Amino acid sequence: MRAVIFANGDIPDLEAARAQLQPTDLLLAADGGGRHCLALGLTPAAVIGDMDSLSEIELAQLQASGAEILRHSPRKDETDLELALLHARDHRADHALVLGGLGSRWDMSIANLLLAAYDKLTGLEVTYWQAGQRLFLIRGEAKLPGQPGATVSLIPLAGPAHGITTTGLEYPLNSETLPFGSTRGLSNVLHASPARVTLTAGLLLCVIDESHPRH
Repeated sequence: MRAVIFANGDIPDLEAARAQLQPTDLLLAADGGGRHCLALGLTPAAVIGDMDSLSEIELAQLQASGAEILRHSPRKDETDLELALLHARDHRADHALVLGGLGSRWDMSIANLLLAAYDKLTGLEVTYWQAGQRLFLIRGEAKLPGQPGATVSLIPLAGPAHGITTTGLEYPLNSETLPFGSTRGLSNVLHASPARVTLTAGLLLCVIDESHPRH
């Protein structure tokens, strides 16, 4: 099952975000993400967080539409998005698509991205979608969705990534290493879909940008 979580970050094009939804999704809101749901006329199954980003009127509207309000203390160790991802995992989601998980606060954006590597969320594949860009982690291997011409960047995290082999990209890697901090993996091009990435050790952040295709 896939969960879709509306977070409190920027969503410049709400209708483009709506197009990412599927009828079978478990729809959740992390605190202020409930405002995006209201703007789209959507009812999340639950709104999760300390509710410091929603007014009481907005909370009442969400509750009246059928959303469960799961209020946490503001003196907590987790962000609202982390709580929402844990909720998705506990409700047997194996994939979570996060909308509005990135924004103007770099600390929050980076921390949100790194949640995908959190050991408490093992078994939950987390993808972030933002303005035509899709971001997710690769451990071992992955198929890369997207249209030919999309920009693909592979960024090593938590140390070097070893034994990287790619197919379907304009600039291939053949059992190569990307050192941590290197920019070599940036701005490749999806040549054939689906492309594929494998690696023998390490962790990659993959960013697929279809907003400005290159042909």
